[in-house]
Amino acid sequence: MISLLLFGLFLVLMLTSVPIAISLGLAATGALFYSGKVSSSFIAQGLVTSIDSFPLMAVPFFILAGDLMGHGGLSKRLLNVGNVLFGRFTGGLAIIAVVTCMFFAAISGSGPATVAAVGTILLPAMARDGYPKGFSIGLVASAGCMGIIIPPSIPMVIYATSSNVSISEMFLAGVIPGLLIGLSLIAVAYYKSKKNNYRGNHKKYSGREIMAAVNDAKWALLVPVIILGGIYGGVFTPTEAAAVGVIYGFIVGVFVYKELQFKDLYRIIAGSALTSASVMIIVGTATIFGRVLAIERIPVMIAESIVQLTENPMFILLLINLLLLFVGMFMETLAAIIILTPILLPVVMAVGVDPVHFGIVMIVNLAIGLVTPPVGVNLFVGARVGGSTLEAVSRGSIPFLIAMFVILMLVTYVPSLSLFLPELMGL
Repeated sequence: MISLLLFGLFLVLMLTSVPIAISLGLAATGALFYSGKVSSSFIAQGLVTSIDSFPLMAVPFFILAGDLMGHGGLSKRLLNVGNVLFGRFTGGLAIIAVVTCMFFAAISGSGPATVAAVGTILLPAMARDGYPKGFSIGLVASAGCMGIIIPPSIPMVIYATSSNVSISEMFLAGVIPGLLIGLSLIAVAYYKSKKNNYRGNHKKYSGREIMAAVNDAKWALLVPVIILGGIYGGVFTPTEAAAVGVIYGFIVGVFVYKELQFKDLYRIIAGSALTSASVMIIVGTATIFGRVLAIERIPVMIAESIVQLTENPMFILLLINLLLLFVGMFMETLAAIIILTPILLPVVMAVGVDPVHFGIVMIVNLAIGLVTPPVGVNLFVGARVGGSTLEAVSRGSIPFLIAMFVILMLVTYVPSLSLFLPELMGL
């Protein structure tokens, strides 16, 4: 009865458009009061202790670092490098969109932030060159998914803290899957551009011009090297790396590129604080929701039911993929990770699946959820930035979703794609 109340109240609140964090918190509170198993102080303690974590401090720092770098001119210079390298090819701007999203993903750690930063600059240029809005926005929205797959990734931090695995391992494990998704999107974009005759700018840049663009963007290109190199070189922890990213983004934006004005800092910091607060509220309420599940032994019962159904790891992973794809259509990524990790992780570990590999499978699934209606956040951001409808953007993203699903299957059933780099580094 308590389980029915928990999920029933949550679904009712979600269907009435109550924000995800409030829905989780109210559903958990209602179930706890009905059960009478714990005191009301359990809720307050859960909200505080769930976010009282050193690794979680990386989240607000990565959010602020991404905002500072986005406003400080780094994304614009990354686009310029992409233009001189790929602009002359068929579908040049489409290729540039994917490549730039891959680089910005290594800066922001967020899917919607990647779509907003790249889309604001690139989508108007694609419209001027004759790319249909549905195609161009669908591509940028899909490529923005790499923001949570290519490290550093905010959902990877959340998964690592929820499953007690190393953040560094998760970051390394996301590199190859992220690159594969990027290459698959480039392949689809090139095919569609060739088919529909979306030509490049035909301008062949000289070696000097290419070097000049790379030199101008060197401070942006160095961000992944500094953050990831520092982590794996043992210079600082992932949380400290996020703080270094903030300082680096501030110095480059203000003193090097001089596009970040001191008068803008309050607005940027306030926006980052609002985003961070939203994330932390979701973490807190989702954690309480997860603890109610644990009290009612729901994860144990689900794990036992699935194992009784089949002990074939391949079939179990297929079922979990279908579940995660469905959940990703309706639930916010961070909340889904916090709620589902304690439910699904024991199931896959029981059949020999590595928790780091499973974490990448979960995050790639939920990344696809960023571009699947009705709650595809990247679709909403792309439609708003590109001035189109959600329906047109959803249709335009279908070919790219198919490519991402193919890579998901590869990542699911070829564990070495995720585990090769962590094993190579001895983690």
